[in-house]
Amino acid sequence: MNKVFAVEGMTCEHCARTVERVVKKVPGVQAAVVDFPAKKLTVEMDDGVLAKDIMDKVAKAGYKAIE
Repeated sequence: MNKVFAVEGMTCEHCARTVERVVKKVPGVQAAVVDFPAKKLTVEMDDGVLAKDIMDKVAKAGYKAIE
Protein backbone atom coordinates (compact mmCIF):
# COMPACT_ATOMS: atom_id res chain seq x y z
CA MET A 1 0.00 0.00 0.00
CA ASN A 2 1.14 3.57 -0.63
CA LYS A 3 0.73 6.44 1.80
CA VAL A 4 1.61 10.10 1.27
CA PHE A 5 2.80 12.41 4.04
CA ALA A 6 3.53 16.13 4.04
CA VAL A 7 6.98 16.82 5.50
CA GLU A 8 7.90 20.03 7.33
CA GLY A 9 11.38 21.24 8.15
CA MET A 10 13.25 20.19 5.01
CA THR A 11 15.43 22.96 3.58
CA CYS A 12 17.45 21.14 0.91
CA GLU A 13 17.83 17.95 -1.12
CA HIS A 14 20.13 16.55 1.57
CA CYS A 15 17.22 16.81 4.04
CA ALA A 16 15.01 14.92 1.58
CA ARG A 17 17.60 12.13 1.25
CA THR A 18 17.85 11.91 5.03
CA VAL A 19 14.08 11.49 5.34
CA GLU A 20 14.10 8.78 2.65
CA ARG A 21 16.97 6.95 4.34
CA VAL A 22 15.43 6.87 7.82
CA VAL A 23 11.98 5.86 6.59
CA LYS A 24 13.43 2.95 4.58
CA LYS A 25 14.74 1.55 7.88
CA VAL A 26 11.19 1.05 9.23
CA PRO A 27 10.36 -2.68 9.08
CA GLY A 28 7.83 -3.35 6.33
CA VAL A 29 8.73 -0.31 4.22
CA GLN A 30 9.68 -1.25 0.65
CA ALA A 31 10.31 2.26 -0.71
CA ALA A 32 10.33 5.89 0.40
CA VAL A 33 10.53 8.77 -2.06
CA VAL A 34 10.55 12.47 -1.18
CA ASP A 35 9.39 15.10 -3.66
CA PHE A 36 11.39 17.97 -2.19
CA PRO A 37 9.74 20.87 -4.09
CA ALA A 38 6.29 19.59 -3.07
CA LYS A 39 7.48 18.65 0.47
CA LYS A 40 5.79 15.24 0.09
CA LEU A 41 6.92 11.79 1.19
CA THR A 42 5.45 8.76 -0.56
CA VAL A 43 5.94 5.46 1.25
CA GLU A 44 5.31 2.01 -0.20
CA MET A 45 4.74 -0.28 2.77
CA ASP A 46 3.14 -3.46 4.02
CA ASP A 47 -0.41 -3.24 5.36
CA GLY A 48 0.80 -3.80 8.94
CA VAL A 49 3.01 -0.69 9.06
CA LEU A 50 1.51 2.12 11.10
CA ALA A 51 1.61 5.74 9.96
CA LYS A 52 2.73 6.59 13.51
CA ASP A 53 5.88 4.50 13.01
CA ILE A 54 6.74 6.53 9.90
CA MET A 55 6.00 9.85 11.60
CA ASP A 56 8.05 8.90 14.68
CA LYS A 57 11.07 7.94 12.56
CA VAL A 58 10.87 11.21 10.61
CA ALA A 59 10.58 13.16 13.90
CA LYS A 60 13.69 11.46 15.30
CA ALA A 61 15.57 12.71 12.20
CA GLY A 62 14.50 16.28 13.01
CA TYR A 63 11.55 16.77 10.66
CA LYS A 64 7.77 16.53 10.93
CA ALA A 65 5.65 14.17 8.83
CA ILE A 66 1.92 14.89 8.66
CA GLU A 67 -0.57 12.28 7.55
